[in-house]
Amino acid sequence: MNAFHYAFKIKDIASTRTFYVDILNCKEGRSTENWIDFEFFGHQLSGHVSSNFPELDYCGKVDGIHVPIPHFGCLLTISQFEDIQQKLEANNIEFVVKPQTRYKGQTGEQRTMFVFDYSGNPLEFKAFSDESEVFASN
Repeated sequence: MNAFHYAFKIKDIASTRTFYVDILNCKEGRSTENWIDFEFFGHQLSGHVSSNFPELDYCGKVDGIHVPIPHFGCLLTISQFEDIQQKLEANNIEFVVKPQTRYKGQTGEQRTMFVFDYSGNPLEFKAFSDESEVFASN
């Protein structure tokens, strides 16, 4: 799979660096006073400082749970998921959607959790029980 690039809004460089580098252990790339790049599980994130943050909409309903839209995140292995969960908990990051198993016993069974970064961007981390079912249809 090819790596993706995602540019998103952040409130400031310092708190963004703390969240992505210190908590999630992402490697920092290039930066200026207005933007910062990270290696996010093999992908490139670019945080750009802004003061214009639109209101989130919880219109996404997945397996009975309302989730914030828009959001971004990453597909992880179960081991990576558990590691990130522990890091988030150790740093007292509040879960928007607590770690749980979605579609239990069905095609596409996955662990999922949502958090906000320090700029209020919602992130989802998920891990499929069977990685071959990532793009499976019902």
